Amino acid sequence: MINVMLTGVGGQGTVLASKILAQAAQDKGWHVRTAETIGMAQRGGSVVSHVRMGDRGEEVFSPLIPKGSADMIIAFEPAEGARMLPYLAPHGMLVSATTGIPSVSSALGQNPYRGAQVIAALADAFADAPERLVIVPDAAILKRVGNSRVLNTVLLASAIAVDFLPITLDDLYGAVEVCVKPAYIDMNLQAIDLTLG
Repeated sequence: MINVMLTGVGGQGTVLASKILAQAAQDKGWHVRTAETIGMAQRGGSVVSHVRMGDRGEEVFSPLIPKGSADMIIAFEPAEGARMLPYLAPHGMLVSATTGIPSVSSALGQNPYRGAQVIAALADAFADAPERLVIVPDAAILKRVGNSRVLNTVLLASAIAVDFLPITLDDLYGAVEVCVKPAYIDMNLQAIDLTLG
């Protein structure tokens, strides 16, 4: 079984990304369960999506990933990735965007939140196994695409490109075409290509 957790803040596209990942797995004939734990997402709160995939033909009974058993965490925001580290399995991989999104309380406080500081702390946490941490320069990629709404496909492409999950880029392309609204399919496919190019 493969457990993937996607985490970010409201409006970043984590729920759609989990649907795309689940669709890619279903298209391979795997049994899949998903769940979202959404707090004050509409106000920029945390969003966590769980995707559990039976890649060896097994049935998946529970949609929630237990602590210490996520094979991969895909973090749309660095602090959310750091917050979810207790869920990562000992062999697991963290794929994180670099752009931090400060909460309202942080933005108003005297010690503003800096995504770069969290990225540095994550690098320290993975110092013994740096291959298990993938930092995605999301701002540069999104600038090339010309639209920040494709962060979800940029991160999914980055996660699949490290060849850690048994899901291919062709699987990702097919799932995007099923899950994304027709008007946005080409933009998302272009985002995947630019991420890898």
